[in-house]
Amino acid sequence: MEFSEANCCHVCRCGSQQRHVHELVGSVKIAEANTDPHNHRFATVSGEAIPLGNGDHVHEVCFCTDFYEGHFHEFHGRSGGAIDVGGGRHVHFAEAQTTQEDGHRHCFQVASLIQDPIGD
Repeated sequence: MEFSEANCCHVCRCGSQQRHVHELVGSVKIAEANTDPHNHRFATVSGEAIPLGNGDHVHEVCFCTDFYEGHFHEFHGRSGGAIDVGGGRHVHFAEAQTTQEDGHRHCFQVASLIQDPIGD
C-alpha cells in the first residue's frame, strides 16, 4: 500500500525520534442501535508526552476509525494523566466522542498500552 496524504485523516507528527508514546487500540460503542447498529475499530500511537507542570503529563491522541457502510469517524484530543500500574510503568485513559458522520457519533473509552513494555 502506498502512502497518500489524500487518504490520511490527520497529519502524522512523528518527528525524527520518539521518547515517550503509547499505543491505543479499541472499538467505539454501538451507535444507531434501533436503525443500523454498528461500531468501528481504531488503532493509533499517541503523540509525545505533554508535561502538565505538576509532575504529570498527557498525550495527544488522533485516530480514524475503520470504514463501515460508507463512512468512518475521527477523533483528536488528549488523554488523561498518567495512571500508575506498578513497576515504574503507567497507562493513560481517554473517554470521549468521535466526529459526527452519517448523522451520528460514537462514544468510546480506551486505556493506552504500557509505554516501552520490555524496556528497562
